[in-house]
Amino acid sequence: MNWILEPWPWYFSGPLIALTMFLLLFMGRQFGMSSNLRTMCSMCGAHKKADFFNFDWKAQQWNLLVVLGAVIGGFIAHFYLSEDPTTVAISAETIQDLNNLGFESAGKAFLPTELFSNAVFSEPLTLLILLIGGILIGFGARYAGGCTSGHAISGLSNLQLPSLIAVIGFFIGGLVMIHILYPLIF
Repeated sequence: MNWILEPWPWYFSGPLIALTMFLLLFMGRQFGMSSNLRTMCSMCGAHKKADFFNFDWKAQQWNLLVVLGAVIGGFIAHFYLSEDPTTVAISAETIQDLNNLGFESAGKAFLPTELFSNAVFSEPLTLLILLIGGILIGFGARYAGGCTSGHAISGLSNLQLPSLIAVIGFFIGGLVMIHILYPLIF
């Protein structure tokens, strides 16, 4: 059972992702998590208020199973396949870098308590940062025509140039954020 508790190497998990993408392509489907929000909004009647949600959401029900599978898989991995379900295994160098940036909970908590504890709701600056970040992520996913998983996994598998451009943009944006903007904000 120890083999399942360790992180799987790229040469095992990579081909599993490739096999999944091959099966989706073979069945004429495209993978993406952010499209599920549109499907759920349409299911709940948003199509009555906005034309964007006016589509055949029943054709996308299969993708909702992906969300359900991700939730169930995360639950199983967290509670049954983790030696310590309260922390994530990251390198000592990363823990030190995060500590230098002010994240004292790095290596001790699954999510940084500096951003995700209940105390965050009493700090207006942190709430503002989370709100702006959420809006930017939502706008970016909509503007780019999909989220990181949709472009990086499905779009690149379909050899779509816009997905390649989006993935390059995701990486550049991440680098700019962590090396330029993050030190300015905090």
